[in-house]
Amino acid sequence: MSVEILDLAALALTAVFFALLYYLHKKKHVDFGARTILAVGLGLIVGLVFKGHHTYVAAVGTIYAHVVSAVVIPLLIFSIISSITNLGNSVRLKNIGLKTVFFLVLNTFFASLITLIAGVVTNIGHGVKYELATDYTAKEVPTFVDTVISLFPQNLASHWANGEVVPIVVFCILVAISYNKPEEVAPFKKFIDAGDVVMGRVVSYVISFTPYAVLSLIARAVSRSSPADLVPLLSVLVLAYVLCAIQAFVVEGALIKIVGKLDPVQFFKGVWPAGTVAFTSQSSVGTIPVTVNQLTKKLGVNEDIAAFGASLGANLGMPGCAGVWPTLLAVFTIHLLGIDYTPVQYAFLVVLAVVVSIGTVGVPGTATITATALFAAAGLPVEAIILLSPISSIADMARTATNVVGAAAATTLVAATEGQLDKAVYNGEVEVPAAEAV
Repeated sequence: MSVEILDLAALALTAVFFALLYYLHKKKHVDFGARTILAVGLGLIVGLVFKGHHTYVAAVGTIYAHVVSAVVIPLLIFSIISSITNLGNSVRLKNIGLKTVFFLVLNTFFASLITLIAGVVTNIGHGVKYELATDYTAKEVPTFVDTVISLFPQNLASHWANGEVVPIVVFCILVAISYNKPEEVAPFKKFIDAGDVVMGRVVSYVISFTPYAVLSLIARAVSRSSPADLVPLLSVLVLAYVLCAIQAFVVEGALIKIVGKLDPVQFFKGVWPAGTVAFTSQSSVGTIPVTVNQLTKKLGVNEDIAAFGASLGANLGMPGCAGVWPTLLAVFTIHLLGIDYTPVQYAFLVVLAVVVSIGTVGVPGTATITATALFAAAGLPVEAIILLSPISSIADMARTATNVVGAAAATTLVAATEGQLDKAVYNGEVEVPAAEAV
Protein backbone atom coordinates (compact mmCIF):
# COMPACT_ATOMS: atom_id res chain seq x y z
CA MET A 1 0.00 0.00 0.00
CA SER A 2 2.89 2.34 0.81
CA VAL A 3 4.23 1.90 -2.70
CA GLU A 4 0.95 3.00 -4.23
CA ILE A 5 0.82 6.06 -1.99
CA LEU A 6 4.31 7.10 -3.03
CA ASP A 7 3.39 6.57 -6.68
CA LEU A 8 0.41 8.88 -6.22
CA ALA A 9 2.58 11.41 -4.37
CA ALA A 10 5.00 11.39 -7.29
CA LEU A 11 2.10 12.02 -9.65
CA ALA A 12 0.87 14.90 -7.46
CA LEU A 13 4.29 16.58 -7.52
CA THR A 14 4.46 16.04 -11.27
CA ALA A 15 1.06 17.70 -11.65
CA VAL A 16 2.37 20.74 -9.74
CA PHE A 17 5.37 20.93 -12.06
CA PHE A 18 3.08 20.56 -15.08
CA ALA A 19 1.09 23.54 -13.81
CA LEU A 20 4.33 25.51 -13.47
CA LEU A 21 5.34 24.70 -17.06
CA TYR A 22 1.88 25.70 -18.27
CA TYR A 23 2.05 28.99 -16.34
CA LEU A 24 5.46 29.82 -17.78
CA HIS A 25 4.14 29.12 -21.27
CA LYS A 26 0.83 30.96 -21.11
CA LYS A 27 1.56 33.79 -18.71
CA LYS A 28 5.28 34.42 -18.95
CA HIS A 29 5.70 33.34 -22.61
CA VAL A 30 8.87 31.37 -21.87
CA ASP A 31 10.04 29.77 -25.10
CA PHE A 32 9.78 26.08 -25.95
CA GLY A 33 13.48 25.30 -25.60
CA ALA A 34 13.78 26.89 -22.16
CA ARG A 35 10.71 25.05 -20.89
CA THR A 36 12.04 21.75 -22.21
CA ILE A 37 15.37 22.27 -20.45
CA LEU A 38 13.54 23.26 -17.25
CA ALA A 39 11.50 20.06 -17.58
CA VAL A 40 14.76 18.11 -17.32
CA GLY A 41 15.51 19.64 -13.94
CA LEU A 42 11.97 19.09 -12.72
CA GLY A 43 12.08 15.50 -13.92
CA LEU A 44 15.33 14.99 -12.03
CA ILE A 45 13.66 16.24 -8.84
CA VAL A 46 10.68 13.90 -9.20
CA GLY A 47 12.91 10.94 -9.99
CA LEU A 48 15.28 11.59 -7.09
CA VAL A 49 12.60 12.31 -4.49
CA PHE A 50 10.46 9.33 -5.44
CA LYS A 51 13.11 6.76 -6.29
CA GLY A 52 11.52 3.65 -7.76
CA HIS A 53 7.98 5.10 -7.81
CA HIS A 54 7.26 6.19 -11.36
CA THR A 55 4.28 4.05 -12.42
CA TYR A 56 1.78 6.87 -12.90
CA VAL A 57 4.27 9.57 -13.84
CA ALA A 58 5.72 7.46 -16.68
CA ALA A 59 2.26 7.02 -18.21
CA VAL A 60 2.30 10.62 -19.47
CA GLY A 61 5.49 10.07 -21.46
CA THR A 62 4.23 6.76 -22.80
CA ILE A 63 1.00 8.35 -24.04
CA TYR A 64 3.00 11.10 -25.74
CA ALA A 65 5.19 8.52 -27.49
CA HIS A 66 2.08 6.70 -28.73
CA VAL A 67 0.48 9.87 -30.07
CA VAL A 68 3.67 10.94 -31.84
CA SER A 69 3.79 7.52 -33.50
CA ALA A 70 0.17 7.89 -34.61
CA VAL A 71 0.84 11.23 -36.30
CA VAL A 72 3.77 10.08 -38.45
CA ILE A 73 2.02 8.21 -41.26
CA PRO A 74 -0.87 10.63 -41.97
CA LEU A 75 1.65 13.48 -41.89
CA LEU A 76 3.84 11.74 -44.46
CA ILE A 77 0.90 10.90 -46.73
CA PHE A 78 -0.30 14.48 -47.06
CA SER A 79 3.13 16.14 -46.99
CA ILE A 80 4.76 13.93 -49.62
CA ILE A 81 1.90 14.09 -52.12
CA SER A 82 1.49 17.84 -51.59
CA SER A 83 5.22 18.57 -51.99
CA ILE A 84 5.61 16.60 -55.21
CA THR A 85 2.40 17.80 -56.84
CA ASN A 86 3.43 21.38 -56.13
CA LEU A 87 6.31 21.01 -58.55
CA GLY A 88 4.03 21.97 -61.41
CA ASN A 89 3.69 20.68 -64.96
CA SER A 90 5.85 22.89 -67.18
CA VAL A 91 8.94 21.25 -68.64
CA ARG A 92 11.19 23.98 -67.25
CA LEU A 93 9.67 23.82 -63.78
CA LYS A 94 9.91 20.05 -63.80
CA ASN A 95 13.57 20.25 -64.72
CA ILE A 96 14.25 22.78 -61.99
CA GLY A 97 12.08 20.79 -59.61
CA LEU A 98 13.87 17.52 -60.24
CA LYS A 99 17.26 19.17 -59.79
CA THR A 100 16.14 20.81 -56.57
CA VAL A 101 14.81 17.53 -55.21
CA PHE A 102 18.03 15.77 -56.24
CA PHE A 103 20.31 18.22 -54.45
CA LEU A 104 18.09 18.32 -51.36
CA VAL A 105 18.02 14.54 -51.13
CA LEU A 106 21.76 14.41 -51.81
CA ASN A 107 22.27 16.67 -48.80
CA THR A 108 20.31 14.27 -46.61
CA PHE A 109 22.24 11.30 -47.98
CA PHE A 110 25.62 12.86 -47.16
CA ALA A 111 24.42 14.00 -43.72
CA SER A 112 23.10 10.56 -42.84
CA LEU A 113 26.16 8.75 -44.20
CA ILE A 114 28.63 10.97 -42.32
CA THR A 115 26.57 10.58 -39.14
CA LEU A 116 26.45 6.81 -39.51
CA ILE A 117 30.24 6.61 -39.87
CA ALA A 118 30.84 8.98 -36.93
CA GLY A 119 28.31 7.19 -34.72
CA VAL A 120 29.79 3.76 -35.38
CA VAL A 121 33.39 4.92 -35.01
CA THR A 122 32.72 6.73 -31.71
CA ASN A 123 30.47 3.88 -30.49
CA ILE A 124 27.96 6.50 -29.38
CA GLY A 125 25.46 5.20 -26.82
CA HIS A 126 27.62 2.34 -25.57
CA GLY A 127 27.69 2.22 -21.78
CA VAL A 128 24.61 4.41 -21.29
CA LYS A 129 22.33 2.80 -18.72
CA TYR A 130 18.67 3.15 -19.52
CA GLU A 131 15.96 0.56 -18.91
CA LEU A 132 13.33 0.23 -21.62
CA ALA A 133 9.65 -0.04 -20.81
CA THR A 134 8.83 -3.58 -19.72
CA ASP A 135 6.11 -3.90 -22.35
CA TYR A 136 8.52 -3.24 -25.23
CA THR A 137 9.60 -6.16 -27.40
CA ALA A 138 12.51 -5.57 -29.75
CA LYS A 139 11.81 -6.35 -33.39
CA GLU A 140 14.13 -8.44 -35.50
CA VAL A 141 16.25 -6.57 -38.02
CA PRO A 142 15.21 -7.83 -41.49
CA THR A 143 17.64 -9.39 -43.95
CA PHE A 144 18.81 -7.44 -47.00
CA VAL A 145 16.41 -9.27 -49.36
CA ASP A 146 13.50 -8.74 -46.98
CA THR A 147 14.27 -5.05 -46.64
CA VAL A 148 14.26 -4.58 -50.42
CA ILE A 149 10.92 -6.39 -50.74
CA SER A 150 9.45 -4.43 -47.83
CA LEU A 151 10.12 -1.15 -49.64
CA PHE A 152 7.08 -1.73 -51.85
CA PRO A 153 3.46 -1.51 -50.71
CA GLN A 154 1.15 -4.50 -50.45
CA ASN A 155 -1.62 -3.68 -47.98
CA LEU A 156 -1.81 -0.03 -46.91
CA ALA A 157 -4.02 -0.76 -43.91
CA SER A 158 -1.58 -3.40 -42.70
CA HIS A 159 1.43 -1.14 -43.30
CA TRP A 160 -0.26 1.67 -41.37
CA ALA A 161 -1.24 -0.58 -38.45
CA ASN A 162 2.24 -2.07 -38.22
CA GLY A 163 4.02 1.28 -38.51
CA GLU A 164 5.68 0.27 -41.79
CA VAL A 165 6.59 3.70 -43.13
CA VAL A 166 8.61 3.01 -46.28
CA PRO A 167 5.95 1.21 -48.39
CA ILE A 168 3.48 3.98 -47.59
CA VAL A 169 6.03 6.59 -48.73
CA VAL A 170 6.52 4.68 -51.97
CA PHE A 171 2.76 4.57 -52.49
CA CYS A 172 2.50 8.33 -51.90
CA ILE A 173 5.23 8.96 -54.46
CA LEU A 174 3.36 6.82 -56.99
CA VAL A 175 0.20 8.82 -56.37
CA ALA A 176 2.04 12.15 -56.62
CA ILE A 177 3.86 11.38 -59.88
CA SER A 178 0.59 10.14 -61.39
CA TYR A 179 -0.96 13.55 -60.79
CA ASN A 180 -1.75 15.25 -64.11
CA LYS A 181 -4.38 17.44 -65.72
CA PRO A 182 -4.90 19.62 -62.62
CA GLU A 183 -8.27 20.90 -63.84
CA GLU A 184 -9.68 17.37 -63.67
CA VAL A 185 -8.43 16.57 -60.18
CA ALA A 186 -8.69 19.98 -58.54
CA PRO A 187 -10.83 18.70 -55.61
CA PHE A 188 -8.21 16.03 -54.87
CA LYS A 189 -5.44 18.60 -54.90
CA LYS A 190 -7.37 20.91 -52.56
CA PHE A 191 -8.00 18.00 -50.20
CA ILE A 192 -4.30 17.05 -50.12
CA ASP A 193 -3.12 20.63 -49.60
CA ALA A 194 -5.73 21.20 -46.88
CA GLY A 195 -4.74 17.93 -45.23
CA ASP A 196 -1.10 18.98 -45.34
CA VAL A 197 -1.95 22.21 -43.53
CA VAL A 198 -4.08 20.42 -40.94
CA MET A 199 -1.44 17.77 -40.23
CA GLY A 200 1.16 20.50 -39.86
CA ARG A 201 -1.02 22.04 -37.16
CA VAL A 202 -1.51 18.65 -35.52
CA VAL A 203 2.26 18.18 -35.38
CA SER A 204 2.75 21.61 -33.83
CA TYR A 205 0.05 20.84 -31.24
CA VAL A 206 1.47 17.45 -30.32
CA ILE A 207 5.05 18.71 -30.16
CA SER A 208 3.93 21.49 -27.79
CA PHE A 209 3.47 18.78 -25.12
CA THR A 210 7.14 17.77 -25.34
CA PRO A 211 8.21 19.49 -22.06
CA TYR A 212 5.59 17.50 -20.14
CA ALA A 213 6.66 14.23 -21.77
CA VAL A 214 10.31 15.04 -21.08
CA LEU A 215 9.58 15.65 -17.41
CA SER A 216 7.73 12.33 -17.25
CA LEU A 217 10.35 10.22 -19.00
CA ILE A 218 13.33 11.84 -17.29
CA ALA A 219 11.61 11.23 -13.94
CA ARG A 220 11.21 7.57 -14.86
CA ALA A 221 14.80 7.28 -16.09
CA VAL A 222 16.23 8.90 -12.94
CA SER A 223 13.88 6.89 -10.74
CA ARG A 224 15.34 3.72 -12.23
CA SER A 225 18.98 4.83 -12.15
CA SER A 226 21.31 7.55 -10.90
CA PRO A 227 21.63 10.98 -12.56
CA ALA A 228 25.23 10.13 -13.42
CA ASP A 229 23.91 7.51 -15.84
CA LEU A 230 22.37 10.29 -17.95
CA VAL A 231 25.59 12.30 -18.35
CA PRO A 232 26.68 10.27 -21.42
CA LEU A 233 23.68 11.76 -23.27
CA LEU A 234 25.68 14.97 -23.52
CA SER A 235 28.05 13.22 -25.89
CA VAL A 236 25.16 12.95 -28.34
CA LEU A 237 24.65 16.73 -28.21
CA VAL A 238 28.32 17.47 -28.82
CA LEU A 239 28.53 15.01 -31.69
CA ALA A 240 25.32 16.43 -33.20
CA TYR A 241 26.81 19.94 -33.28
CA VAL A 242 30.06 18.68 -34.78
CA LEU A 243 28.20 16.76 -37.48
CA CYS A 244 25.95 19.72 -38.29
CA ALA A 245 29.03 21.93 -38.65
CA ILE A 246 30.67 19.40 -40.96
CA GLN A 247 27.53 19.15 -43.09
CA ALA A 248 26.88 22.90 -43.25
CA PHE A 249 30.42 24.08 -43.91
CA VAL A 250 32.43 21.19 -45.32
CA VAL A 251 29.87 19.24 -47.36
CA GLU A 252 27.85 22.21 -48.61
CA GLY A 253 31.04 24.18 -49.26
CA ALA A 254 32.47 21.30 -51.30
CA LEU A 255 29.26 21.00 -53.36
CA ILE A 256 29.26 24.73 -54.08
CA LYS A 257 32.89 24.57 -55.18
CA ILE A 258 32.85 21.30 -57.14
CA VAL A 259 29.35 21.22 -58.65
CA GLY A 260 28.55 24.92 -58.84
CA LYS A 261 32.14 26.01 -59.53
CA LEU A 262 31.57 28.95 -57.22
CA ASP A 263 33.48 30.49 -54.32
CA PRO A 264 32.21 28.87 -51.07
CA VAL A 265 33.30 31.88 -49.00
CA GLN A 266 30.96 34.16 -50.96
CA PHE A 267 28.15 31.65 -50.48
CA PHE A 268 28.58 31.54 -46.70
CA LYS A 269 28.82 35.33 -46.51
CA GLY A 270 25.55 35.61 -48.40
CA VAL A 271 23.63 32.93 -46.55
CA TRP A 272 24.92 33.80 -43.07
CA PRO A 273 21.93 35.99 -42.03
CA ALA A 274 19.48 33.24 -42.97
CA GLY A 275 21.51 30.70 -41.01
CA THR A 276 21.50 33.00 -37.99
CA VAL A 277 17.72 33.48 -38.11
CA ALA A 278 17.28 29.72 -38.49
CA PHE A 279 19.57 29.06 -35.51
CA THR A 280 17.67 31.41 -33.22
CA SER A 281 14.11 30.79 -34.46
CA GLN A 282 14.48 27.00 -34.91
CA SER A 283 12.12 27.20 -37.88
CA SER A 284 13.04 26.50 -41.49
CA VAL A 285 9.62 27.71 -42.65
CA GLY A 286 9.88 30.90 -40.64
CA THR A 287 13.27 31.61 -42.19
CA ILE A 288 12.05 31.30 -45.81
CA PRO A 289 11.64 35.08 -46.41
CA VAL A 290 15.18 35.76 -45.18
CA THR A 291 16.59 32.84 -47.19
CA VAL A 292 14.90 34.04 -50.40
CA ASN A 293 16.11 37.60 -49.79
CA GLN A 294 19.72 36.49 -49.33
CA LEU A 295 19.62 34.17 -52.33
CA THR A 296 18.38 36.89 -54.67
CA LYS A 297 20.05 39.99 -53.25
CA LYS A 298 23.42 38.61 -52.16
CA LEU A 299 23.89 35.44 -54.20
CA GLY A 300 22.30 36.46 -57.50
CA VAL A 301 19.85 33.56 -57.73
CA ASN A 302 16.82 33.98 -60.00
CA GLU A 303 13.81 35.04 -57.92
CA ASP A 304 11.52 32.21 -59.03
CA ILE A 305 14.16 29.57 -58.40
CA ALA A 306 15.00 31.14 -55.02
CA ALA A 307 11.38 31.14 -53.87
CA PHE A 308 10.81 27.60 -55.14
CA GLY A 309 14.02 26.13 -53.73
CA ALA A 310 13.78 27.79 -50.31
CA SER A 311 10.15 26.73 -49.91
CA LEU A 312 10.71 23.15 -51.04
CA GLY A 313 13.82 22.95 -48.91
CA ALA A 314 11.74 23.74 -45.84
CA ASN A 315 9.60 20.68 -46.50
CA LEU A 316 11.92 18.16 -48.13
CA GLY A 317 15.42 16.85 -47.45
CA MET A 318 16.55 18.83 -44.42
CA PRO A 319 19.99 17.31 -43.65
CA GLY A 320 19.97 18.38 -40.00
CA CYS A 321 16.53 17.13 -38.96
CA ALA A 322 16.20 14.23 -41.41
CA GLY A 323 19.84 13.21 -41.90
CA VAL A 324 22.00 13.91 -38.86
CA TRP A 325 19.55 13.61 -35.97
CA PRO A 326 17.49 10.48 -36.84
CA THR A 327 20.59 8.54 -37.91
CA LEU A 328 22.50 9.61 -34.81
CA LEU A 329 19.62 8.56 -32.55
CA ALA A 330 19.27 5.24 -34.37
CA VAL A 331 22.97 4.38 -33.98
CA PHE A 332 22.83 5.55 -30.35
CA THR A 333 19.85 3.29 -29.68
CA ILE A 334 21.41 0.30 -31.44
CA HIS A 335 24.50 0.62 -29.23
CA LEU A 336 22.36 1.32 -26.16
CA LEU A 337 20.40 -1.90 -26.63
CA GLY A 338 23.38 -3.93 -27.79
CA ILE A 339 21.74 -4.91 -31.08
CA ASP A 340 24.01 -6.67 -33.57
CA TYR A 341 23.87 -4.78 -36.86
CA THR A 342 25.68 -5.85 -40.02
CA PRO A 343 27.31 -3.29 -42.33
CA VAL A 344 24.45 -3.79 -44.80
CA GLN A 345 21.85 -3.16 -42.10
CA TYR A 346 23.69 -0.04 -40.98
CA ALA A 347 23.81 1.17 -44.58
CA PHE A 348 20.08 0.61 -44.89
CA LEU A 349 19.55 3.17 -42.12
CA VAL A 350 20.89 5.75 -44.58
CA VAL A 351 18.37 4.60 -47.20
CA LEU A 352 15.55 4.88 -44.66
CA ALA A 353 16.71 8.35 -43.61
CA VAL A 354 16.64 9.54 -47.22
CA VAL A 355 13.18 8.07 -47.80
CA VAL A 356 11.54 9.55 -44.70
CA SER A 357 13.18 12.93 -45.36
CA ILE A 358 10.80 13.50 -48.26
CA GLY A 359 7.91 14.41 -45.98
CA THR A 360 9.65 16.46 -43.30
CA VAL A 361 7.93 19.69 -42.31
CA GLY A 362 10.16 22.63 -41.40
CA VAL A 363 8.77 23.72 -38.03
CA PRO A 364 10.31 23.38 -34.54
CA GLY A 365 10.16 19.84 -33.17
CA THR A 366 9.57 17.88 -36.36
CA ALA A 367 12.94 16.14 -36.06
CA THR A 368 11.06 14.03 -33.51
CA ILE A 369 8.56 13.06 -36.18
CA THR A 370 11.25 12.22 -38.70
CA ALA A 371 13.22 10.21 -36.16
CA THR A 372 10.03 8.38 -35.19
CA ALA A 373 9.41 7.45 -38.81
CA LEU A 374 12.95 6.09 -39.11
CA PHE A 375 12.64 4.18 -35.84
CA ALA A 376 9.29 2.70 -36.91
CA ALA A 377 10.79 1.52 -40.19
CA ALA A 378 13.89 0.09 -38.47
CA GLY A 379 12.01 -1.53 -35.59
CA LEU A 380 13.62 0.57 -32.85
CA PRO A 381 11.84 1.82 -29.67
CA VAL A 382 10.35 5.30 -29.97
CA GLU A 383 10.87 6.05 -26.29
CA ALA A 384 14.62 6.34 -26.89
CA ILE A 385 13.84 9.43 -28.99
CA ILE A 386 11.82 10.97 -26.17
CA LEU A 387 14.61 10.27 -23.69
CA LEU A 388 16.87 12.51 -25.76
CA SER A 389 14.29 15.29 -26.19
CA PRO A 390 15.98 17.59 -23.64
CA ILE A 391 19.16 17.80 -25.68
CA SER A 392 17.07 17.72 -28.87
CA SER A 393 15.73 21.18 -28.10
CA ILE A 394 19.31 22.46 -27.92
CA ALA A 395 20.46 20.48 -30.94
CA ASP A 396 17.51 21.84 -32.92
CA MET A 397 19.24 25.20 -33.29
CA ALA A 398 22.17 23.61 -35.12
CA ARG A 399 19.88 21.24 -37.02
CA THR A 400 17.67 24.07 -38.31
CA ALA A 401 20.62 26.20 -39.37
CA THR A 402 22.02 23.16 -41.22
CA ASN A 403 18.65 22.65 -42.93
CA VAL A 404 18.49 26.24 -44.15
CA VAL A 405 22.10 26.31 -45.33
CA GLY A 406 21.48 23.02 -47.15
CA ALA A 407 18.34 24.36 -48.86
CA ALA A 408 20.17 27.53 -49.87
CA ALA A 409 23.08 25.51 -51.24
CA ALA A 410 20.75 23.25 -53.23
CA THR A 411 18.92 26.28 -54.66
CA THR A 412 22.19 27.99 -55.56
CA LEU A 413 23.40 24.85 -57.33
CA VAL A 414 20.17 24.62 -59.33
CA ALA A 415 20.48 28.26 -60.40
CA ALA A 416 24.15 27.85 -61.30
CA THR A 417 23.62 24.71 -63.38
CA GLU A 418 20.57 26.22 -65.10
CA GLY A 419 22.32 29.46 -66.01
CA GLN A 420 20.02 31.42 -63.70
CA LEU A 421 22.65 32.85 -61.36
CA ASP A 422 24.13 36.33 -61.72
CA LYS A 423 27.80 35.79 -60.93
CA ALA A 424 28.47 39.51 -60.63
CA VAL A 425 25.98 39.70 -57.78
CA TYR A 426 27.26 36.43 -56.31
CA ASN A 427 30.84 37.68 -56.24
CA GLY A 428 29.83 41.00 -54.70
CA GLU A 429 30.73 43.03 -57.78
CA VAL A 430 27.13 44.27 -58.18
CA GLU A 431 24.49 44.59 -55.50
CA VAL A 432 20.81 44.10 -56.27
CA PRO A 433 18.84 47.26 -55.39
CA ALA A 434 16.58 46.89 -52.37
CA ALA A 435 13.46 47.35 -54.48
CA GLU A 436 14.36 44.27 -56.49
CA ALA A 437 14.99 42.07 -53.47
CA VAL A 438 12.32 39.64 -52.31
